[in-house]
Amino acid sequence: MKSLQDTLYNWLTIKVVADARPDDTAARDTFDLFDDILKTDHKVSNIKVEKDELMYFVIFEKDGEEKKARFAAELIDIMHDQIEQEPEKYINYPE
Repeated sequence: MKSLQDTLYNWLTIKVVADARPDDTAARDTFDLFDDILKTDHKVSNIKVEKDELMYFVIFEKDGEEKKARFAAELIDIMHDQIEQEPEKYINYPE
């Protein structure tokens, strides 16, 4: 992934799913992939997430500076919401 913004978006979206479904190995593996891309390709560290009623904020360090990205909660939560609404389509395959 070339864009840091796109990688952060995908990382956060799958983080929400993986955190809600700790036994879902596919979600955890996908999260680990994006986490590695952030750390290896984009040289991001010390990643923290904050949320209010409208937005998610991803705070991180890059090039020695603290930076912040924000994403609309409704866009980030859409994958998790879809899984919750139609769980039969998203079978959890634990290890």
